[in-house]
Amino acid sequence: VQLVESGGGLVQPGGSLRLSCAASGFTFSRYLMSWYRQAPGKERELVARISSAAGNTDYLDSVKGRFTVSKDNAKNTVSLQMNSLKPEDTAVYYCNALLGSLNYWGQGTQDTVSS
Repeated sequence: VQLVESGGGLVQPGGSLRLSCAASGFTFSRYLMSWYRQAPGKERELVARISSAAGNTDYLDSVKGRFTVSKDNAKNTVSLQMNSLKPEDTAVYYCNALLGSLNYWGQGTQDTVSS
């Protein structure tokens, strides 16, 4: 099982980043896919999630209207489009796949929002 994130980096406040997570080794279409983040000194928090069939999404209140999660079951990828980024969005972002007791994590990608 592999979840490989990409797309992180350094961006100025107000800018955009698009994170992608490529999945392999499991039946991707059956899994709830999520993005979490963890800032220095803080607990990991759920940012956005999308249902297995990509029909339902949920977002952390502070990112609603700025972030969009999407899932492509044909390509086994999940993405997070992040717009209007703020310094408080700085964190390591993790991709997560969940199905019952099966719970997989990516290695994380660092996103830094700074001028």
